[in-house]
Amino acid sequence: MRKIINHLCILLLLSLSLLACTHAPPPPPTAITNAETPVIVIPLNGPASQSNAEISGLAWYGEHLILLPQYPARCGNALYTLSQQEILDFLAGAQTVPLEPRPIPLHGNLPPQIHGSEGFEALTIVQERLYLTVESKQSNGMLGYLVTGTFAPDLSAIELDATLAAEIPPQAALSNVSDESLLFIDNTLLTFYEAHGARINPAPVAHRFAAETLEPQGALPFPTLEYRLTDVTAVDNAGRFWGLNYLWPGDSQKLAPAPDPLTAKYGTGATHAQFETVERLVEFQYHANGITLVKQPPIQLELLGDDKSRNWEGLVRLEPVGFLLITDKHPETLLGFVAYPTE
Repeated sequence: MRKIINHLCILLLLSLSLLACTHAPPPPPTAITNAETPVIVIPLNGPASQSNAEISGLAWYGEHLILLPQYPARCGNALYTLSQQEILDFLAGAQTVPLEPRPIPLHGNLPPQIHGSEGFEALTIVQERLYLTVESKQSNGMLGYLVTGTFAPDLSAIELDATLAAEIPPQAALSNVSDESLLFIDNTLLTFYEAHGARINPAPVAHRFAAETLEPQGALPFPTLEYRLTDVTAVDNAGRFWGLNYLWPGDSQKLAPAPDPLTAKYGTGATHAQFETVERLVEFQYHANGITLVKQPPIQLELLGDDKSRNWEGLVRLEPVGFLLITDKHPETLLGFVAYPTE
């Protein structure tokens, strides 16, 4: 216990030292601020670190971080795991070699009604049960699915349930876009579409499903958000959660982003003022009648440049100090730590 407390203290000091995380009061419209946060990269080794794993989601199973490959068959037909302790050890400097995620064999098949699968896109975990979204390409466009499975309590295996699946209708006629985020709250699953921009999705919603049966439960209003939403954290006790909000310049024509209200209200960081790429975390509030944006600046990540745009696709909190996030194969598999802003 003393070791864990020491590690947390070190991390708290680390987060305080990241001056770029500090948020001043919101600047006037179009102002340029320096409120950007660096990403601390946690080096990985082994099959899950390879670009072809295309990690597309993160979630906690107790104190075990679960990494979801989009195509598990490409990396041993498994999901992968790291312990919270080894991550904290690395951030505290007690571990200096790359971390190697361990495989959790994946058994079973997708439900037979799923055709044209383009892999797993999102993951959330409730006790021993995991929920995933699947992206599929149909003859008439894209279609998402919600599926489920169970963990062996000792993390020795995962068994997919081939008897349950729910369709998730798309919200725009966009290729390679489906529901990429999952949230569990009030015994209900919410799935979030990837694109909520004003020009392509003028009335965005979150789809609701019963956690036990995956039966559709209608939809909740979701706020307009430019660019892509690629993953969300779990909710906290106040019903708040964070989302990954990302723009790769090559998607600008497809997403047709409108002028960004968050940039107009809160300004932009130094590197975001130089490049078209957008990499930021945005906070949301869950209500029984809909989802809203929290009225505070996004956490802007310090960019590497448009030619090194990082396709962040997985996000979790690392309490009480910050976030863990992970890319797919662009520009490579990167596991990163981002400290919470200091007040």
